[in-house]
Amino acid sequence: MPRIVLFQPEIPPNTGNVARSCAATGTELHLIEPLGFEISDRTLKRAGLDYWPWVNLHRHGDWEAFRIHQRRRGGRLLALSRHASTSYDQLRYDADDWLLFGRESSGLPAEQMDDAEASLSIPMPGSIENGGGVRSLNLSVAVGVVLFEALRQLRG
Repeated sequence: MPRIVLFQPEIPPNTGNVARSCAATGTELHLIEPLGFEISDRTLKRAGLDYWPWVNLHRHGDWEAFRIHQRRRGGRLLALSRHASTSYDQLRYDADDWLLFGRESSGLPAEQMDDAEASLSIPMPGSIENGGGVRSLNLSVAVGVVLFEALRQLRG
């Protein structure tokens, strides 16, 4: 089962919504600190509703601690970024993939992008790059899009 990794998430409801998706699909959720909120934040808990007991949650003190954990367990690290040229649906997912998503305000820094084995994007015809007004999708929406494509392929 692929794993979801949030790099320094900043907005509690987004993380709560991602946690709910992880609980519903049995997907591990990895949070890389520092977080932009307290893990006990009531908006985080409200967004995750009463599903937190079913979230397989892992917290990592920093990027290096996460990378040690990820390397020990194995699997590809796949970075999601609006700047990537390969669409998320052009990749064949593996059960041990790590799906890495960046901060809501600034995405993934260059170091994290460089560490990934592949960088993927979600095509958006209405994006600023394509003449529209949208910079990016909401984090929890982006996670859902990619996670469910990976699960569709793996259960296919």
